[in-house]
Amino acid sequence: MSADYAQMTGRQIRQLCRAARFDRPTAGVARGFAQANLVILPGDLGERFREFCRLNPKPCPLLEVTRPGSYEAAELAPGSDLRTDLPRYRVYVDGVCVDRPTDIMVHWPDTSRAFVAFLVGCSFTFERALVDAGVPVRHVALGCNVPMYRTNVACAPAGPFHGPLVVSMRPMTPELARVAERVTSRCPRVHGPPVQIGHAEALGIADLSVPDYGDPVPVHDGEVPVFWACGVTPMEAIIRAKPALAITHEPGHMLVTDVSDRSLFEGPVGTPS
Repeated sequence: MSADYAQMTGRQIRQLCRAARFDRPTAGVARGFAQANLVILPGDLGERFREFCRLNPKPCPLLEVTRPGSYEAAELAPGSDLRTDLPRYRVYVDGVCVDRPTDIMVHWPDTSRAFVAFLVGCSFTFERALVDAGVPVRHVALGCNVPMYRTNVACAPAGPFHGPLVVSMRPMTPELARVAERVTSRCPRVHGPPVQIGHAEALGIADLSVPDYGDPVPVHDGEVPVFWACGVTPMEAIIRAKPALAITHEPGHMLVTDVSDRSLFEGPVGTPS
């Protein structure tokens, strides 16, 4: 992890993305600033997806929904352009990922296309608090993406949207897992406490070394895998809903916002000092 990226603001990271100068996972960057998952859908699917989020608040805690046609996250990142300000995207056509571009201008050239963008809380937001509490975060230490896995847990369906819960995993000792559970219990807007500690097989995960998204990280002797609900869950729902066109962030490549990570724990949205 470059110390320069860690010390930047959310706005500075977005400016680098807009200039095509930042194309990597956002774990550990802009310390102190919250991050968000992104889902962009045609307006006629907006209410069904909003209902999917309401029914599945652990993986899909909504932070902001844009006006139809607007590509600015006006509350989380004023002045942002959701078409350019993330490091990388996924473009789905009829439920199939057909492109992984660094901007989506060709798909959303202007406000005449009435897309609605959903910003969903991200577990990267609570990682600074974990480190501050003495809980190391392995993928940040290794400079890679967090491992993410499909599970055998079904989300509550809403219209065409359905599919499995996706989880992110961070290995740690059982003692530190209890600390992590206490810390993240304070932040339901960014997935809250773990959905499971240990026993990957109970979630239908056969091999931790082969994540469905992200990068594998080692689990050392004396450690257990700790699983949190993950904002990649909507991608699995989009694959099954098969909208004519949908766009998401590339897993691990988030919108870095202007609001404080701590503001999503305890109080109203604010700006880091």
